[in-house]
Amino acid sequence: MSIIWTEYNNHLLHLINENQETQMHFYLEQLMLFPVDIQDKIIEEMSSATSCTNEAIVNIITHYTMLERREAY
Repeated sequence: MSIIWTEYNNHLLHLINENQETQMHFYLEQLMLFPVDIQDKIIEEMSSATSCTNEAIVNIITHYTMLERREAY
């Protein structure tokens, strides 16, 4: 995982730990330009993850990024 993604993940973890759902939406929207419904799914999965680590966040975001790419084709 690159340093840039690590920093993005650290910031997301901070927002999750602070229960700042609105800021998480804005951050994900700026970061990935995800639609709001996808942001909701990502936030829900992050919030319910048994271990919300950098790797878990990357896996969740990657899953939805790949999903969006598959639907586009």
